[in-house]
Amino acid sequence: MTRLRDKTKWTWAVGASLLALIAANPALAAEDAKPEEAAPAAELPSVLTSLPALAPIADAKKQLADKGVILQLNYIGEVLGNPVGGQRQGVVYDGRVELAIDADMEKIAGWKGGLFHANGYWIQGTGLSRVYTGNILTVSNIEALPTVRLYELWYEQKAFDDRLGVKVGQIAADTEFFVSKYGALFINGTFGWPAFTGVNLPSGGPGYPFATPGVRVKLGSDSDPLNILAAVFDGDPAGQCGQDPQICNRYGTNFRLQDPPLAMEEVQYRYKLGKDDGLAGTVKLGAFQNYGNFANLRYDTVGAALGGASSNGVPAVLKGDWGFYGVVDQQVWKDAGQSAGVFLRAGAAPQDRNTVNFYIDGGVTFAGVMPGRPDDSFGVGFAYARVSDYARGFDFDSNAPVLRRSEAALEVTYQAQIVSGWSLQPDFQYIVSPGGGVADANGARVRDAAVFGLRSTINF
Repeated sequence: MTRLRDKTKWTWAVGASLLALIAANPALAAEDAKPEEAAPAAELPSVLTSLPALAPIADAKKQLADKGVILQLNYIGEVLGNPVGGQRQGVVYDGRVELAIDADMEKIAGWKGGLFHANGYWIQGTGLSRVYTGNILTVSNIEALPTVRLYELWYEQKAFDDRLGVKVGQIAADTEFFVSKYGALFINGTFGWPAFTGVNLPSGGPGYPFATPGVRVKLGSDSDPLNILAAVFDGDPAGQCGQDPQICNRYGTNFRLQDPPLAMEEVQYRYKLGKDDGLAGTVKLGAFQNYGNFANLRYDTVGAALGGASSNGVPAVLKGDWGFYGVVDQQVWKDAGQSAGVFLRAGAAPQDRNTVNFYIDGGVTFAGVMPGRPDDSFGVGFAYARVSDYARGFDFDSNAPVLRRSEAALEVTYQAQIVSGWSLQPDFQYIVSPGGGVADANGARVRDAAVFGLRSTINF
């Protein structure tokens, strides 16, 4: 046990040293870039500006922001149901309150380039995927066990004209890695932290609803066409307690440091960043490596099939896990406040230790195209997760009534702004082969599921 703990600490030390070496190199400058200015958090649409009775609260919030303290509160509530298909049919309501605080340390204490961030959730309701559809491409990106949960808690220091940023604390990977700008419109959770990482990494990895202690280094600013991200996280945000990971780390306060680390790296190239430069786009290439032990999905320690009668029931141990991915975001049309963009993401990982060894999603989104509705958005997205040959081989060896192959999801969604800061989003999803194609109680493959939903989002 002592040797394992020493090895884990040594691996963390090596990872931190590598990040320090990366940070020591100068960031790439891009003097000709002409970026569009992103709206500060304090200027995001807020329902406080839409209701005169709440004007004093809006003023107090602005005064705090002027002093460097930005408070954000939002609520997402939704009704989802699958009248057809899935493990069984039903309707659920789930909701999530989020409270976030950002503290600009330059305004507060004269500490240039410093930012403190914390956010947490109050999660309510029942998850449709968990209880009814039984699919791996989770129907909702807010689905989680009901609880009050800390999410991120970190400090970031920027330097060299914001071209070097070092973030330390409890960090979520899904806020920066493997992210598609256009995929953010969709409700299905796989368009955020995809099933490719959420299914394969221990406890789902550092993606919603988990964040985990880590260090992230970023080279390049928002005005540079080239950015490089590298991070080291604790490799298991919940640990192995023999229960659901969300129960093991129910409140997001385990702050685990004893697990073999997870490293992630991503190179981002953005082009035509200015308003008048044409159709903007982003290309990202990334990878992850987890340095822990993983179970062979098909064979035991003596090479026999785990699902066979002669197996000793103990999976062979495989050292580490890794995967590669790419993301493309491309604006394809813009005109007088109207625009359209497409996105594509794909990832691949070894078959012997990953249930999902190949993943791809993509889609198209439109903004401001409805007459008289400049703030509305519409999108169509598709996702596909392939079940690895080893996992399917286990099904075959164990004489499962059906063999898992893949799961796919089609989503059509429309987000309508009712007033500034409040939107309604009707949504339709069609889930092909829930669970990758598992058997129902009668031994037949679970039927495809049709999901209908309505989401309300309020930003205060």
